[in-house]
Amino acid sequence: MKHVRMAAAMAAALVSASPALAQGTLRIGMTASDIPLTTGQPDQGGEGQRFMGLTVYDALVHWDLTRADKPSTLIPGLAASWSVDATDKTKWTFKIREGVKFHDGSTLTASAVVWNLDKLLKQDAPQFDQRQASQGRSRIPAIATYRAVDDLTLEIITRAPDATLPYQLAWIGISSPAQWEKLGKNWQEFAKTPSGTGPWKLAAVTPRERAELVPNKDYWDKPRIPKLDKMILIPLPEPNARVAALRSGQVDWIEAPAPDAVASLKAANMQIITNAYPHNWTWHFSRAEGSVWNDVRVRQAANLAVDREGLKELLGGLMIPAEGFMPPGHQWFGNPKFKLKRDLAQAKKLLAEAGYGPSKPFQTKILISPSGSGQMQPLPMNEFIQQNLAEAGMKIDFEVVEWNTLINIWRAGAKHESSRGATGMNYSYFIQDPFTGFIRHLQCNLQPPAGTNWGHYCDPEMDKMFDEVRNTFDAEAQTKVLQRVHEKYVDEALFLMVTHDVNARALSPKVKGFVQAQNWFQDFGTITMAP
Repeated sequence: MKHVRMAAAMAAALVSASPALAQGTLRIGMTASDIPLTTGQPDQGGEGQRFMGLTVYDALVHWDLTRADKPSTLIPGLAASWSVDATDKTKWTFKIREGVKFHDGSTLTASAVVWNLDKLLKQDAPQFDQRQASQGRSRIPAIATYRAVDDLTLEIITRAPDATLPYQLAWIGISSPAQWEKLGKNWQEFAKTPSGTGPWKLAAVTPRERAELVPNKDYWDKPRIPKLDKMILIPLPEPNARVAALRSGQVDWIEAPAPDAVASLKAANMQIITNAYPHNWTWHFSRAEGSVWNDVRVRQAANLAVDREGLKELLGGLMIPAEGFMPPGHQWFGNPKFKLKRDLAQAKKLLAEAGYGPSKPFQTKILISPSGSGQMQPLPMNEFIQQNLAEAGMKIDFEVVEWNTLINIWRAGAKHESSRGATGMNYSYFIQDPFTGFIRHLQCNLQPPAGTNWGHYCDPEMDKMFDEVRNTFDAEAQTKVLQRVHEKYVDEALFLMVTHDVNARALSPKVKGFVQAQNWFQDFGTITMAP
C-alpha cells in the first residue's frame, strides 16, 4: 500500500503543480511507468503507440478508428493510395498525400518517407537511430528496397510477394527531416521538441512524470483535428494508484482499472468503457533446445490446467476466456480439434506421459511484468495461473521485470542471456493483422535478432502456410489459409492461451464524445470535457 500512496501522491503533485487546468483538458493515467519515446517510433508497447505514436505522428497507412460496432480496417494515411504491380507482386507504389505539413512547417515528400525508412533500416545513414530501429525495424521485415520516384511517389520492393505490407507500414510514424537538421542532427534534442504530421503536437515532456499534447490546428485531415485544448499523459503503473487518482479528480481517464474497484467506480458515476478488440494475453513459450515446452503434451497440459472462468470472476468479468489464440467467433478461428478447457485429470495424465512425476518434478521459470501496455492485471492473474498449474503438478517460479525491460528481453530472444534462464514470458499481443497476429511470432527467419520470434520456434509446415498468406492477395482465400494457421496454433498449444482483454478503461463523467474502436489504438480527437 505504501507504493500505492506514493504513486497517487506523485500524480496529485504532478497535476497540482500546474496552473488551473482549462475546461478542455483531458488528463490520462497510463499503465506505463514512463513517457513513451517521442521521436516517431515509441517504446512502451502498444500503449506507447496509442498515446505517443498515432497522436504526434502519422503513418502511410492508418486504421479506421471511427466505429465501435465493427472491427477496424485499414484506410489511407499519409499515402492517399497504394497498389501492387499486376505482374510483379513484390513491387508496390504509394502515392503520397499532397500538401501535408510537418509541425515545423516543412512539407511531406516521398524523399522524407525514404529518410524515415533509412533511420530504421540503414545503419550507415546519418539519421539512423538505434532506439527507434529497435522499435520499428521488426515491424517491416517485408521491405527489401525503396526509393522516391518523384516528390509524391514512393516505390517499395518486398523480399518476396507479401500481401501484409500495408499492415506493417501502419506501425511506422513519419518524423520531420527538417526538424532533425535544425536541431543539430541530434535525436535527443529532437525528442524534446519533436515534429510529426499528426493531429497532436508535443508541447512539453518530463520523463517519468508527464507529457502535454496540444491540437495541431493545421492538421491535414480536418475532421480529426482535436476538440480538446490539451491532453496530459501521466505514467501510473500501479492499478490502485490509477483508481485513487481518478476518484480524487487528479486524472479524468485511466487505462485498465483494478477489477475490484469497478463496481464502486460505477456507483460514483464513472464511465466503465469496454469493447471487444484484437488482443490476447498469453505465456509465450521458449522452443530453444532443452526447453520444457518442446513437448506438445506439456504445452497441452498447461492449457488444460488453467481455470479461465475462475480468472474471469477474479477480473470482475472484464475478459473473454480464450478458446484459441484468436477470440471466439473471429473470422480466422477455423475449427481446431484441441479444446481449451479446465481438465485437471487430463492435464496430469499428459504430464505423466511426458515423463514428469514424483521422481522428476516439473519446475520452470516464467518472466512477468508488474504492469504495462495490454498486460491487464499481470500480478494477480499470474499468481492465479501459478496456483492452477501447481494443482496439475507444475511448479512455476516467476521473475518480475519492468514492462519496457520485458519488451527488450522479448526482442533479444529466449536464447539471449537477458532471458535469465526462463522458458517463457507473459506477453500480451496485438493480433489485428496477419503479420502481427501470427507471422512475427513463429516464422523461422524472424528469430532474434532478425525479428520477434522470441521462442525460436521453427516449423517448415508453418512457414509454408505463412508463405501462402503472403502470396494470397484475395481476402477470402487468405482467410481460409489463416484459419489453417490458427488451427495449428491451437491444436499444438503453441502458447499458453489464457484470455482476451475487453480493453477496459474508466472515465470521469465529464469526458464526452469518446468512441472506443475495436482496436488497440484509439482516436482522442472526438473528445470534449464537460464543465
